[in-house]
Amino acid sequence: MSAPRAAVVAVGDELLLGETVDTNAAWLGRELAALGVAVSRHYTVGDVEGEIREAVALAMTRVDVVLVTGGLGPTRDDVTRDAVAALLDRELGEDGALLDALRARFRERGYGRLPEPNRSQAMVPSGARVLPNTAGTAPGLALEHEGVLVVLLPGVPHELKTIFSGPLRQLLLDRLEGRLVPVRHRTIHTSGVPESRLSELVEEVLPADVHPVSIAFLPDPLGVDLRLTVRGAAGDAAEARLDEVEALLGPVVAPWRFEAASGDLAEAVSRRLRALEATVAVAESCTGGLLAHRITMHPGAGDVFLGGVVAYANRIKVDVLGVPREAIERDGAVSEAVARAMALGVADRFGADAGIAITGVAGPDGGTEEKPVGTVWSCACFRGRVECVERRLHGDRVGIQWRSTQEALRLFGALVAGG
Repeated sequence: MSAPRAAVVAVGDELLLGETVDTNAAWLGRELAALGVAVSRHYTVGDVEGEIREAVALAMTRVDVVLVTGGLGPTRDDVTRDAVAALLDRELGEDGALLDALRARFRERGYGRLPEPNRSQAMVPSGARVLPNTAGTAPGLALEHEGVLVVLLPGVPHELKTIFSGPLRQLLLDRLEGRLVPVRHRTIHTSGVPESRLSELVEEVLPADVHPVSIAFLPDPLGVDLRLTVRGAAGDAAEARLDEVEALLGPVVAPWRFEAASGDLAEAVSRRLRALEATVAVAESCTGGLLAHRITMHPGAGDVFLGGVVAYANRIKVDVLGVPREAIERDGAVSEAVARAMALGVADRFGADAGIAITGVAGPDGGTEEKPVGTVWSCACFRGRVECVERRLHGDRVGIQWRSTQEALRLFGALVAGG
């Protein structure tokens, strides 16, 4: 029996107009693959009943599961429920339990009564299974039709994820039992090596055929991920094959590899600091607080991060961080001397074990022939050791800011790893 396939039908004018990016489809693709369901089709349509019916009807001829996202809200343009009910020839009826739950939800929020438009969210196609939504007002709905499972999900991402991770996941496991062969992934995170160079190095150590493992290179402005994938192999066998391939790749990626569940180098640096029971403070100029933001995005940052200074003006560098005025006058604000003084100064001011500093020209103006846009100095100090590095980064202002924080984190990570 073949592995089950799914299609995602995303509904919403805002998706077609580019006002909203469809992150739901990517998330569903990953979650379904983990269960052993391959997404083979993806459709995007506007808030038009005829177009929704056409897309769902076409999808049902190709796959075992159709997931329709969006268009379940209380407003006039939310027509997904009506469109699918009409397509499958199902009568819509008010579900008393859903209506009571909606009323209770609005009372809890301090509303005296249920707004009339929200009453439509209690309408359920005959024969549909209601999938409770504990994060919002629109329930998920699951309908069986001629061997195909059609599931309607709200378009709000956290509501969709809540329903999928709860009742829908179990429904899929029960319905597709015996046909699911999960796809297993393993991701190796790297930063500081170009995709082309990494590809060359990988080809040098891997045999031409590493079946059933496939390798994908996933570059972004901050690094390159290697994704190892196994399809069609059961648990222990798949993990063993992934272990073999990862062991071959280990020496190749070692200079640039970092471990982080989120894929963010800041998480890896924070974890290393926690292991050393060390603290850090940051001083930023051209990145305007982005480095502090990246570090504090991750749980547990309070154990290691003491604080930061956005020293945009030279006066702040001097008065708050103790940067020598003559260093700025002699070498300029974007220089090794200033970056070094910023890192040492912020560590001293906050009483931290470590300091990280960034100063540069993010653009689009402000560059010179000697220091063009993209010139960035990073400096890190840790328990008596100091390292600084200059980079010439490319991209727009935001891109240079992000790359600047990545370079600083890489520099600091290497310094900390050294002891």
